[in-house]
Amino acid sequence: MRRFTSAASYSLLCILLIAAAHGDWINAYIQIVIMFIGINIILSSSLNLINGYMGEFSVGHAGFMAVGAYITSVLNVWLFTSSQVFGPALLSPSSAILLFPVTLLAGGVGAALAGLLVAVPSFRTRGDYLAIITLAVNYIVKSSIENMQVIGGARGFMGMRGVVNSMQDVVNLPWTLVWVCTCVGATIWILYRFVNSTYGKGIIAIRDDEIAAEIMSVDTQRMKMIAFMLSSGLAGIAGGLFAHVLGYINPGTFTIMKSTEVLVMVYLGGMGSLSGSVISAIGLTLILELFRPLQVAKWVIVPLLLILLMLFRPEGILGNRELTDVFPRLRRWFSLQERQP
Repeated sequence: MRRFTSAASYSLLCILLIAAAHGDWINAYIQIVIMFIGINIILSSSLNLINGYMGEFSVGHAGFMAVGAYITSVLNVWLFTSSQVFGPALLSPSSAILLFPVTLLAGGVGAALAGLLVAVPSFRTRGDYLAIITLAVNYIVKSSIENMQVIGGARGFMGMRGVVNSMQDVVNLPWTLVWVCTCVGATIWILYRFVNSTYGKGIIAIRDDEIAAEIMSVDTQRMKMIAFMLSSGLAGIAGGLFAHVLGYINPGTFTIMKSTEVLVMVYLGGMGSLSGSVISAIGLTLILELFRPLQVAKWVIVPLLLILLMLFRPEGILGNRELTDVFPRLRRWFSLQERQP
């Protein structure tokens, strides 16, 4: 008899969440919080690839998120809905259910290409200098979008709710939750496979000692380019999901504050730990929602909690370990081995 694998356990959890949302057993607010948790998991895990596994210091993740959000949103509104900006829909609204993954992937590809703006300068810079470059890229993306009046400029862009409604008209399911669950599972699987591959070992070698890695025949420039593009592409997919959860996006959402929020999740969970990124994304999202009634006061309490954590556990919740390293007994629940008689 086979034990449950992590994929089977996650799939079962997603099915239960989707069934609960479809049956109105959980209200719209809880659904949105769950989807924000999933989006934050994608963001923190993807940034951990750069800041944790590769040892660089990127602080402009929100810029790549913005690229993916706008590309996916513009494509979906242009293709599947009638609007004053783009005119009548080019395709049948019912086809959105099949082509939404394609437009979401297009947003990820666009964000990955934008990641080259950081990847190329990273060949010659590290540390604080690279952080300044990533910050500049964040502002370049935000300022560029604000000056594109065809997509709303500083006013923002909307119309994604009609795309979601078109998918629900075909099959009555909470499609945003379905795509968030799918993308979270795919992100964790891709990153886990990547960091445990030859490329992942090369990236970890760069973190430990870039010069020694080059001496040992690691193509550091290629590794950096792949890592930055993968991280940026996943952030773009998270941005596309974020846009369709809210139904409206504004360039003011993707500022340094959003990048800092993702950065906090990475350091809170632990550098170089996928499990830590997942735990911190869940925990910080819930804490921010619980403290929402406190309004401004929550921005005093939450940073204070982070300061205390950094004082007493500077390596984060898990450090560079995974959850199965801390609790070895969990491994038997995520194994493909046959149960011994």
